[in-house]
Amino acid sequence: MVRHPHKAPPPVSARQESFLRAHHRHHHKIALGRVFLLLLFLGLWETAAGLGWIDRFFFSSPSGILKYLGQMFADRSFFAHTGVTLFETIASFILVTVLSLLAATLLWYQNSLSEILEPYLVVLNALPKSALAPLLIVWLGTGTNTIIVAGISVAVFGSIISLYTGFCQVDPEMCKLIYTLGGSRRDALTKVILPSSVPLILSSMKVNIGLSLVGVIIGEFLAARRGLGYLIIYGSQVFQLNMVITSIIILCAIAMVFYKLIQSAEHYYKKKY
Repeated sequence: MVRHPHKAPPPVSARQESFLRAHHRHHHKIALGRVFLLLLFLGLWETAAGLGWIDRFFFSSPSGILKYLGQMFADRSFFAHTGVTLFETIASFILVTVLSLLAATLLWYQNSLSEILEPYLVVLNALPKSALAPLLIVWLGTGTNTIIVAGISVAVFGSIISLYTGFCQVDPEMCKLIYTLGGSRRDALTKVILPSSVPLILSSMKVNIGLSLVGVIIGEFLAARRGLGYLIIYGSQVFQLNMVITSIIILCAIAMVFYKLIQSAEHYYKKKY
């Protein structure tokens, strides 16, 4: 077998280099703008609290939040409550992703089944999920299982509808080509539908992680003794506003980290394929 020497990549033209530099400058400018806006908000918040424009008891302050966060690290409550919420959110997110993919695939396989179930999926997706939480507590009791199911219920129906709609919008000519060449519906699914829908699946995952977190917090409001949702509801009951706002900020940080991880996977896929 003759081995071909490794070919060097084509040289980058001056115009391409100029475009790449401008592209990187634009991204750096956007990142700096975001950091500046955040620091400006925090500075105004701290100043308003320090000068008495707002009441620290009700609105807290960045310094008060940092002090309470340090206290959480000292007594290890940060790891206990944040770890519980992270586990429940990740479990809900994984189950939502798997269930929605399986359900959307089944609906695409069986057109008659999709016509039967579509109105029910729309109704279940539109139903306020907080209305289901008391029922879940009665059926499943209080605990981790109830909270994970609450997280799933918020995201799964919308994800199924989104994925199924995306599967149906894949270029039908490509599927016809598979059938013309003697392929089956399974071949069309594995060679056309799923590969073409990877960007849609990743985009749906970015939405699902946020919705799973929302569902978990709803569940923790009603059926938990640990977790950030429990801290929020307990802090509001005893007027510990530093506890409430710190927990909310930790939730924002968790949502941002999850979003960035999935966005990185999406960028990697686009760059590679």
